[in-house]
Amino acid sequence: MDSTELLRQAPFSLDDAAVDWVKATKAALSDAEKVGQLFVFHSMGKDPEELARLARLKPAGITRNFSPDLDYEAAFIDAMQAAASVPMFVSADLEGSRMSLAVGTEVPNPLALAAVDDVQASRTVSRIMAEEARAIGINWSFTPVIDINHAFRSAIVATRGFGSSVEVIERQALAQIAEFQAAGVAATVKHWPGEGYDDRDQHLVTTINPLSKPDWEATFGRLYRAAIAQGVMSVMSAHIALPSYILAQNPDAGVEAYRPAAVSKALNLDLLRGELGFNGLIVSDATPMAGFGAWAPRSEMLPEVIENGCDIILFSRDAEADVALITAAVADGRISSERLDQALTRILGLKAWAGLHKGAEKVNRAALARPESKAQALAVTQRAPTLVKDVKGLLPLSVAKHKRVLVVTSGIIVPFFPQPIPFDLPEMLKAEGFEVTLHTPGMVPKAQDYDLMLYLFGEETLLTRGRIFLDWLKITGNFGAAMVRHWHEIPTLMVSFGYPYYLYDAPRAPAYVNAYATMPSMQAAVLECLMGRAKWNPGSPVDAFCGLPDARY
Repeated sequence: MDSTELLRQAPFSLDDAAVDWVKATKAALSDAEKVGQLFVFHSMGKDPEELARLARLKPAGITRNFSPDLDYEAAFIDAMQAAASVPMFVSADLEGSRMSLAVGTEVPNPLALAAVDDVQASRTVSRIMAEEARAIGINWSFTPVIDINHAFRSAIVATRGFGSSVEVIERQALAQIAEFQAAGVAATVKHWPGEGYDDRDQHLVTTINPLSKPDWEATFGRLYRAAIAQGVMSVMSAHIALPSYILAQNPDAGVEAYRPAAVSKALNLDLLRGELGFNGLIVSDATPMAGFGAWAPRSEMLPEVIENGCDIILFSRDAEADVALITAAVADGRISSERLDQALTRILGLKAWAGLHKGAEKVNRAALARPESKAQALAVTQRAPTLVKDVKGLLPLSVAKHKRVLVVTSGIIVPFFPQPIPFDLPEMLKAEGFEVTLHTPGMVPKAQDYDLMLYLFGEETLLTRGRIFLDWLKITGNFGAAMVRHWHEIPTLMVSFGYPYYLYDAPRAPAYVNAYATMPSMQAAVLECLMGRAKWNPGSPVDAFCGLPDARY
């Protein structure tokens, strides 16, 4: 059977013209070009050699971290596509907040959307993201995340997912898939076969999904089946093991029960394609991650990504070396001709689905960061801040009662940024008439000097960090000071703009707010609620009390 026939089926559902383009394009590829199409490389910054390197290696596409320099970004994408013999994927993690497009509209992240839990609001935000993505040349997003934030200490799920409720995750993810794909941006559900019950990070270790098959079916199975029924175009196979599935097939599997999904034939071909019936494209998670590399040598692992069911290899530390590894594996049969052909069919089929068989579109600057888009996104952001507890009736704030404010913070922590970013909220408070002092390590707060002690935390999901927690020693800068709690003498409020579980480390904090995202518009939204000019969100996408009964008091 001609493998291109699978492109007439869901989720591709291509017409004759698109299928003919896939056939003709695949037939015209040289052996080197076939290997190139198996890769998506990471792209960021202003490397003067990058365009030439891409033209030489001819990958399927890139994942671009866009800078605020629209002129450069537009010229780069247009030049890259103009030089490509096969139009390229431009992919991104469209996750909102600090992962919002730097040239587009600032939008809330998934956990904030789950806090609002209004499907129409989520559709509006997702539509803005998708329209702006297409405008800058993005045709594929590695979202939505459908992990379940069950293990609250997971620093990697945290704000990237839609919380801990399967029902909320399902309706939020399906809304995003629908809006993305209606705009021509292929959606991806991740991280297969499901993250969030292991509180470790795949960037650092192969994680384990510990669920039995029935429990997996009731949670992740339900979510992936719903996404497939919705027509999601791709699934990201991650560095996560599902030992219950492997051991059910072979009780003597031993260490093979813990093989990461990205290189597991059982999880990709038997479970995802076979039992769940997924016909779309499977992309590996980033292969430089330790959850991948800790399993076996790269020379062994990389060919297994393709042979064991993924269609695309994501990212390389050394693109030239990885292309050479795959070239050798194709030549010596470690990647079979059947698997190579199927992968190329789905890769080109996804390009045709995105309209690339008609040629890549030019960047459309006019569709980026439009005033109406900003207003719509802001209206959703303003609904997200959640008052988790206020047992002493501190709020709302007023200059009359809380004029002298001591702000305690380590700043906003963002992956890829070498230094913390300062919060905007202290300056916003000053503009309201408050006298704001920034705490420095070693400072000894005295009750007679302050009317309010305000802790600001700015840690969203962090990559390559095993834990997010309230680090009292780092904040205070002193062993003795780390053990002192001032809230009996100084009115105290904690606000988290990200990770929603700091009450685990401060269950007796008298007042606590979750705001889910660090972006300036969320800080402004919190200020409005603090001052009593806006209502707090009554819901929560997670158990902010971390299962601790005393944290409610």
